[in-house]
Amino acid sequence: MTVEQQARDATGRATGARRRRSRKDEILEIAVGLFAARGYHGVSMDDIGAAAGVTGPALYHHFAGKEAMLVAALTPVSEGLLDGGRQRRAAHPGDPRAALESLIDFHVDFALANPAVIALHLHELDRLPEEPRRHIRRLQRLYVEEWVTVLTALHPGLPDGEARVLAHAAFGLMNSTPFLGGEVDHRRRAELLRAATLAALLAPTQPA
Repeated sequence: MTVEQQARDATGRATGARRRRSRKDEILEIAVGLFAARGYHGVSMDDIGAAAGVTGPALYHHFAGKEAMLVAALTPVSEGLLDGGRQRRAAHPGDPRAALESLIDFHVDFALANPAVIALHLHELDRLPEEPRRHIRRLQRLYVEEWVTVLTALHPGLPDGEARVLAHAAFGLMNSTPFLGGEVDHRRRAELLRAATLAALLAPTQPA
């Protein structure tokens, strides 16, 4: 199964459970899948319109262009990760182990539901204009700090810089979902990602 197919399948399940998607949502989902599969520069507005079954004027009614689509895809995701991370940490005051497990559950669920968006973050973020790119980078840094706060509470004496190294390493593990095949079912993939991430972050951090 390709990244594009994973994205459509996962996003369709998640969105359908919440509400009926608007036409704009459907077009954005298709654009995200195409960007992830072919690269930002490998996709034209005509390609998106053809895949969505809409003409050029109808497409521009929803989005000013490809950059607008990329901003619409990436900004709400970064905002949602930060909000969710803050909520998960705040729900476990004084219990960094429980907070860490909750953060991992939250991020694994996100990663498995949004493989195409992760691929965009990894490969296409620099395509954005400066202002939205800086805004997204700031949101990402704030999300990392939620993990740093939990990790430094869990490992007393761990410097903030080293906690950031661990957090980014954990993201690399969990964000591997765009590259996973379909030979392992969704539930088991989630279990494996959660267990591996937790084991990595609970490992001793003292210098050898």
